[in-house]
Amino acid sequence: MQENTKNTKPASQNSLNRRFSIAPMLDWTTSDYRVFARALTKETLLYTEMVTTGALLKGDNPERFLRFEDVEHPIALQLGGSDAKALAQCAKLAESFGYDEVNLNAGCPSDKVQHSLIGAILMAHPEKVKDAMKAMQDACSIPVTLKHRIGLDDQQEYSIVRDFIGDVATTGTNTFIVHARNAILAGLSPKQNREVPPLKYDYVYRLKQDFPDLEIIINGGIKTLDECEQHLNHVDGVMVGREAYNNPWILSQVDSRLFDQTDQVTDRIQALLNFVPFVEQRLNNGERLSHLTRHIMGIFLGQPGGKQFRRYLSEQGHKKDASIDVLKQAIDLVIEQLTRAKEIKNEQ
Repeated sequence: MQENTKNTKPASQNSLNRRFSIAPMLDWTTSDYRVFARALTKETLLYTEMVTTGALLKGDNPERFLRFEDVEHPIALQLGGSDAKALAQCAKLAESFGYDEVNLNAGCPSDKVQHSLIGAILMAHPEKVKDAMKAMQDACSIPVTLKHRIGLDDQQEYSIVRDFIGDVATTGTNTFIVHARNAILAGLSPKQNREVPPLKYDYVYRLKQDFPDLEIIINGGIKTLDECEQHLNHVDGVMVGREAYNNPWILSQVDSRLFDQTDQVTDRIQALLNFVPFVEQRLNNGERLSHLTRHIMGIFLGQPGGKQFRRYLSEQGHKKDASIDVLKQAIDLVIEQLTRAKEIKNEQ
């Protein structure tokens, strides 16, 4: 598989389709996961984990945060930072590495990054956001987008997010990914911030009504493609997070249901077998099997053999000498269970 390091051609701004995307998630949306996702959907826009400007500009090996496989296109790099100059440098790096989009994180509520003015805290500093977005747009020719919340702490008025977007849009920013919850900056963990603040999808719908010329993407608490189709009656695109990771099989219908493509992945086993050569390649490069198989644990969720598949990989995959045979044996366990379930059904 061809690794993408520099100067591969990104999609043009007009060709980038954000109708369905997978949210950036720390430790989850790694290159390994994204390659697996591509075995299920070709059209979905994929996002990296958030990468801070400091990691790219001050680290010893920034390339390890930036490289990806050609198959991952279309792909966006999400940046964490607030310094306009540093973000501009990173946007230029993103373009040189072949990313199709660069996105600024103004939605992460973690107190670990607030002191650096990273994440949701930026919503309290719209001038900094505007400076950053303008600087990134001037530094690169790929789309620059913003991901944010609908408000901070106890801000309840719709006008908060409306005025924020209206202000930032004056920089020429035209794509906004809106997590339909407030960010509570103190007292809640990031996990609680994904669950406790109430979802206000109607706020995001109103944004599209008030800004019809802007591209509005909705995010937060979305679990099914039926829900995606409902949201798409009101906004331009849907971003799904943890459900796309924990239950990746939902991705197999995205291309046909949301992008009107005729091709659809219909066989979980075959999708996994298509992923095996990539796993072998990564193992040959020194990666441990458990670091790869953790991303595929949910592929047989609710299916015969799913529990055995997860248990076998959990018990055997973490061993230091675990080879590709462990994954193949886990797949064989599922095939056995599926065959047995089919035989029982035929006997009834």
